[in-house]
Amino acid sequence: MADHRTLTRIHSIRERLADTLSSHPNELLALFSRFVKQGKGMLLPHQILAEYESVIPEADREKLKGGVFEDVVKAAQEAIVIPPWVALAIRPRPGVWEYVRINVSELAVEELSVPRYLQFKEDLVNGRSESNFVLELDFEPFNASFPRPSLSKSIGNGVQFLNRHLSSKLFQDKESMYPLLNFLKTHNYNGMSIMLNDRIQSLSALRSALRKAEQYLMSVPQDTPYSEFNHRFQELGLEKGWGDTAGRVQETIHLLLDLLEAPDPNTLENFLGAVPMVFNVVILSPHGYFAQDNVLGYPDTGGQVVYILDQVRALENEMLLRIKKQGLDITPHILIVTRLLPDAVGTTCGQRLEKVIGTEHTNILRVPFRTEKGILRKWISRFEVWPYLETYADDVAKELVMELQATPDLIIGNYSDGNLVASLLAQKLGITQCTIAHALEKTKYPNSDIYWKKSDEQYHFSCQFTADLIAMNHADFIITSTFQEIAGSKDTVGQYESHTAFTMPGLYRVVHGIDVFDPKFNIVSPGADMSIYFSYSEKNKRLTALHPELEELLFSDVENSEHKCVLNDKSKPIIFSMARLDRVKNITGLVEFYGKNPRLRELVNLVVVAGDHAKASKDLEEQAEMNKMYSLIEQYKLDGHIRWISAQMNRVRNGELYRYIADKKGVFVQPAFYEAFGLTVVESMTCGLPTFATVNGGPAEIIVHGVSGFHIDPYQGDKAAELLVNFFEKCEEDPTYWEKISKGAMKRIEEKYTWKLYSERLMTLAGVYGFWKYVSNLDRRETKRYLEMFYALKYRKLAESVPLHHDEEVVPNSTG
Repeated sequence: MADHRTLTRIHSIRERLADTLSSHPNELLALFSRFVKQGKGMLLPHQILAEYESVIPEADREKLKGGVFEDVVKAAQEAIVIPPWVALAIRPRPGVWEYVRINVSELAVEELSVPRYLQFKEDLVNGRSESNFVLELDFEPFNASFPRPSLSKSIGNGVQFLNRHLSSKLFQDKESMYPLLNFLKTHNYNGMSIMLNDRIQSLSALRSALRKAEQYLMSVPQDTPYSEFNHRFQELGLEKGWGDTAGRVQETIHLLLDLLEAPDPNTLENFLGAVPMVFNVVILSPHGYFAQDNVLGYPDTGGQVVYILDQVRALENEMLLRIKKQGLDITPHILIVTRLLPDAVGTTCGQRLEKVIGTEHTNILRVPFRTEKGILRKWISRFEVWPYLETYADDVAKELVMELQATPDLIIGNYSDGNLVASLLAQKLGITQCTIAHALEKTKYPNSDIYWKKSDEQYHFSCQFTADLIAMNHADFIITSTFQEIAGSKDTVGQYESHTAFTMPGLYRVVHGIDVFDPKFNIVSPGADMSIYFSYSEKNKRLTALHPELEELLFSDVENSEHKCVLNDKSKPIIFSMARLDRVKNITGLVEFYGKNPRLRELVNLVVVAGDHAKASKDLEEQAEMNKMYSLIEQYKLDGHIRWISAQMNRVRNGELYRYIADKKGVFVQPAFYEAFGLTVVESMTCGLPTFATVNGGPAEIIVHGVSGFHIDPYQGDKAAELLVNFFEKCEEDPTYWEKISKGAMKRIEEKYTWKLYSERLMTLAGVYGFWKYVSNLDRRETKRYLEMFYALKYRKLAESVPLHHDEEVVPNSTG
């Protein structure tokens, strides 16, 4: 049930809406009657607004402007119509939801609790049910006593709130510092004490040792190596880990003394950031082709592979830097755990262990999917992995012991399957867990929850959404690339927010799935690999040797399996786009709005890098999109104006391709219906290419409209085309305008989207959450027991219902 505060807020809106219905009955009756006349069904936000503007005359809309009814219509995320009732899910601001129902016959308004609203929604699918018993999931009671921020601007800044709240609660007096002392005393690496030894058993002994150490350090040069006073510190009760030089040791000791004297959340975060905690990291990405070459064109492989490879390089550098500064002689290890594919199709995906290029201590560890019959040899879709993951997690646990000879300090899951496996391993090994969704499919496929049965045979959303709920509630902390990913924007619902309350009729009803105000959420934005993606203006770094093959790729007059159509006027600027060729990426939408606008075709050429030739592709959705593109090219007679190029797997060449387009004073367009982050957006902006990207998702946050790029609405292609026309016309009038947007793009990336900033933040978060998990009830044991039951009774049966593939290699059931 909704809490008292929520019901009070709903009740207030109900009364205000009822007053509006009384004062403007004709206008509002017309709108709701229109809904009811259309019969039983569901309307999405753009449909609700379209009906409002169609039914209510402009003069009457002016009367309603600024009133509660207009606010409700604009904030309504869906309308469920079952005559004579219209139920509305109202979202006045990110993370806050209210539910009302209007009886159109009587013009009566009532508030609805979350379960009642979801039940009403289920009636849309199942018809009115006589049974009142439905499995309801509600995680709120476990977190009810745990304070959380209430302002939308606080969403995604979980660690700051956590430090403020728990610091004030924990450090109430000097004696309450004992949890911190115990944490430092138990801190070790493979049995080797770090920071403190057994000589220190009390807070008074710790203070005394720190003051004596501080006094000694004031008498030696700041650059004195720790090894020169290691023995003296051991006698005081202090071990390695404080720093590599006298100056750094002094800084760390000052932080702890400040904490002991006057606890402060910022000082606590800085101190925990200096404490050696993370040496072994495991990163899970089970599905897809995960390798360093020849994989980016394959299904289920793309941005996530690039993200993880860039992530681990930055993370290893940060770990090495911190370990050096901490004065330790410890070798860090990072393992990317993915699936071993015996049928590797020209890739290294059949290789058990592969070193990551550009690193010293990072490897890809591949573990196969197996059943009782043996090892699964071939690739399978990310939607079909569910029956293999529990056995896979057990096998991975054994492989980690062999490979690391230690328990990992941090485990990071990626995407739904990786996050579920990370949850199983974190539970088994008792380690800190970080979740990174990348994309939650529920947002990408509208109404995939309520109509899950229609597509479950193909997509198995019942397994996926269940796995997502388990992982996001099991994780110690969650990393997102943008605020949008958590809680959307004023007008759009965030990926995680869409899991707040939803129903899968006949399966279960989620009354409270996740709270976007939960302090486990943290925004940590990735960047682009600066060795590959850099400004077009850095002439000394440019890969000019690649230009002849790029010119061939873009401008040759010969069509083949790698490119289709030719460009007649090679002097024109280029609209460039590069993405997977699936429906969500909306490449065909870009082709269509380009084809529809004669002025845009006159000004610029269009080049799209997407997918494989329709006859060569194995992916049904890709085949459909490719055929659609062919028909659009024919319909709008685009040959001569457009160039289609098959997916390009060489990242180094792709980086130069962005810059080559910039040399031509072109732009990059990312037209997706929804994009969780937008790695190609960051790549293009890093190269200085003016970028137009979807307003739905991360790019809306990455780009400051009109300053560092432009937002486009993928559902309004005509307006997007006009925006591009205006840009290129303005560039013709003022040649400096292109450079102004280009510089704005690069400045934005430098300030917010680099892997250096990312890795620093991730390491600090791992330390802070690891500390609070140790000294408080942050491990959420009650929630995890609830999740265990949910997993055993619901997920396991769903996973078992997914058909197994039958190409197993009949070998002993080893893990490779």
